[in-house]
Formats: sequence, C-alpha cells, structure tokens
Amino acid sequence: MTDTGAAEAVRAELMACFESQRAAYLEAPYPSFDERKQDLLNLKRMVSENLDAMIDAISEDYGNRSRHESKFAEIVTVTDGINDTIKQLKKWMKPQKRHVDKSMYLGAKNRLIPQPLGVAGLIIPWNFPVNLTFSQLTAVFAAGNRAMVKMSENSIALSRLLKELAPRYFPEDKLAFFEETGGVGIQFSQVPFDLLIFTGSGQTGRAVMASAARNLTPVILELGGKAPAVIDPAYPLKKAVERIMFVKQFNAGQICTNVDYVFVHRSQREAFIELARAYAAKHCPDINHIDYTSIIDDRSFQRLRDTLGDARDKGATVINLCEGQEPNAELRKMPLHLVLDTTPEMTIRQRETFGPLLMVLEYSEPSEVVDYVNSHDRPLALYPFTNDSKLSDMYIERIMSGGVTVNDALFHVGQHDLPFGGVGPSGMGHYHGYEGFVACSKMRPVFYQAKRTAMKLLAPPYGKLATRILDTMVKMKG
Repeated sequence: MTDTGAAEAVRAELMACFESQRAAYLEAPYPSFDERKQDLLNLKRMVSENLDAMIDAISEDYGNRSRHESKFAEIVTVTDGINDTIKQLKKWMKPQKRHVDKSMYLGAKNRLIPQPLGVAGLIIPWNFPVNLTFSQLTAVFAAGNRAMVKMSENSIALSRLLKELAPRYFPEDKLAFFEETGGVGIQFSQVPFDLLIFTGSGQTGRAVMASAARNLTPVILELGGKAPAVIDPAYPLKKAVERIMFVKQFNAGQICTNVDYVFVHRSQREAFIELARAYAAKHCPDINHIDYTSIIDDRSFQRLRDTLGDARDKGATVINLCEGQEPNAELRKMPLHLVLDTTPEMTIRQRETFGPLLMVLEYSEPSEVVDYVNSHDRPLALYPFTNDSKLSDMYIERIMSGGVTVNDALFHVGQHDLPFGGVGPSGMGHYHGYEGFVACSKMRPVFYQAKRTAMKLLAPPYGKLATRILDTMVKMKG
C-alpha cells in the first residue's frame, strides 16, 4: 500500500469510529446522572481490575518504571479523582439560575444548562499515560460525552493493553483507543471532534491547534515549559532542598510540571549544593535499581547527555549529585545533576530539561526573579518557598503561570477541586474537577420569556409611548 493509501486507510478508520460515536451521541444526547455515574464506575473498574497489567505495560514502555511511582502517580490519583467526581456530579449537572433584569423582563427566567458537547478526542503523552488518559476521560464522561483516545508512540505496550481492555467495559461508540502507528497522529487531529485535548510539547501543540482550527474544533492544550522555583533565604533550606529533589528524581524528572530551575539566594549557593548531595546520597544510592525510573528512550537519554555536554563546553559548573554513578546508556538511567553558572546561549537555558537535571540560578533580590521569569515564556507552574505570605503573594501576583504550589512542587496538580492547565505558551484551558466538567460541556444559556411581556409596546411604527418608555429606560440605566 502506498503512503497515500495508508494515510487514507487510517483516516477512514478514524472517521468510521467518529461517525459511529457521533450517531450514538445524537441518538442519546443527554445521558442521565445514573448513566454517567455508571460510565465513571466502569472507568474505575477498568483501572482497578487491571492494575498490575497496566503497571507492567508502562514499565515495559519505559524500559523500567518504578512500580511505586506508577501506583502513586497513575493509579491512586486516578481512582481518587473518579470517586470525587461521582460525589460532585449531581450538583454539577443541575441547571444554574442566573439573574434577570426585572425592570426589562418582569416574570422571565434565566438558566445555564450544562450539556454534552458530543465526541472528544484525547491525545495522550507517554510520561503519565494512565493518569492523563483516565483523568481526562473522567471529565469527558462526567459531562456526558464520548471519546476517542490516541496514545503515544512511546506507549505501545500500554496502548495495546488498553485497546484490548476497553471493549470489556465500554462499547466502541462510547470509548475507543488508537495506537500511534501508520500516521494516526497526523490524521487524528484532523477529525472534526467537538473538543480536542492535547498534552505534549509546544511545537506539536501548535500543529495540533492548527489542524483543529480547520474544523473550528475547540482545544485544551497542556504544553509544559520551564517551571521555576525560588527559595526565600529565610525559609528552612534543608526542607526546600528535600522537597525539590524529591520531585526532581520522581519519574526521572520526566514531568511537565517539574521544577526546571531554581533560584537560590547568593549567600546559600554552597549550602544548597551540599544539601542536594546529601539528599542524593541518602535517597538515590543506586540509580540502576528498579526503584529508579529509566529515561523513556535513547533519543531522550542522548538529549540529556548532550544538554550536560553543551553546558560544560560553554563554561557551566556541572555537578553529578550521585557520586560514583555515571549515566547508564543500556538501562537509560541518568543520575541527578546540578548545573550552575549558566549563560543564555546554553541549551539548558533555552529548552525544558524533562529529566533529572536541575539548573541553579542565583539571586539577591526578589525583583531579579520576577524580571527573569517574566522575560521568558509563561511557565506551566511556579514554586515559591517562603513562610512570608506577603512575599509568596508578590510572586503569585507578578509572575503569571498555569498553577502554583507554595512550599512544595507538583502537588497543585493532584488537587481534585483545583483546575489544571497552562497559560500562553504553556497551554490553554483546564481539566480536573468542576472546571474540567465545564470545559467538556456546553454551558448553554436559556432565557424563558414570561407569559406576558411589554415588548410588543416597542414594535414599530414607533409612537410617543415607545419614545417615553425608551427614554425612561435610558434614564434608569444611566
């Protein structure tokens, strides 16, 4: 089959599934609370009944993925999120009363009615594939929609497992999975979905958005970026280092909301380095152990090595925190590194590291932090470490980011009653919790006219009565 023929076959498969889901949606466009609850319970069953198989598939795709990290980041967060959504869903589904201007519309009513959009497309990355798939499906199904899901080319084992499992829990006109093979990725974003959710790089996100624009498909984009932390010199430094290094080694640093770089007060540079060494010695004694996650593929492993080499060659101070342990290309294991004394032309200044490399910048005044971050793309996350509420408020007010965790990192993402999403180059739109439900719904405004209305008095030809009424209304509103 020619490349053109293969592309047409892929498109035909995708469109057949989409049209089947669209037809099913049109047949029953407003699922009841009980139906939606059952869909959510089926999602939960799909995860809980196949927990070990999913963890094994993720580890196979990674080369090695810590089972503890998979349980915490993939399983616990997903099932907890589904439970929370079920508890809140009946309240979310209720039509909302909205104010009516009684001086103009006496006896009328306004309602805002959440209604399903139809068919959602989800493009899922490899780094937290179960978490991102099922948390997004939670919002999609809570809002009463159907879904087609495209998995990453780095999640082949998990993709095949989910394709096998899904029909046991859902009909294909409710949920369908697709592997990244034969140009599926290019074709997927061209399907005329009612909503498209993409998680991945900014470059790919732009291409996805451009494809979606051809169909005027709304998008939610979660794109990552270089998320900063800043440590107030008055904050306990050991505590800050432990919390930052924990998230930096988690999943081998392959997290879109991870701390990409940290601002350390000039007076604390050496203390920070020593505390980071102590953390690595205690918690990362053998990075080749199964407790430590591999870098996802050879290309990413080499990218991290090249980033370190580029920094060294251009004069940076590079510190391997795991003394005596070198990068292991066979297992794709990368030690924790600090990179100091960087300059703007270095790769580590320009690109998201997405690995266990932490750039350290020094500062004297908080204004230096604000100016630096604001001179770059808006990040997906911001992490101020301080017990001074005025200082943390200043950072939050003056630095725009997708989300914020104060005195830790990552954990705002795990809060079910907080929306998650980026801003500007780090993304747009939200999911999680009520905002996820809203994002996957058409919040439909409905005006109910009263039995009697004075509007007929304003019909042309306009006489003295209409003039008096309108003049009175203008004065009242002025």
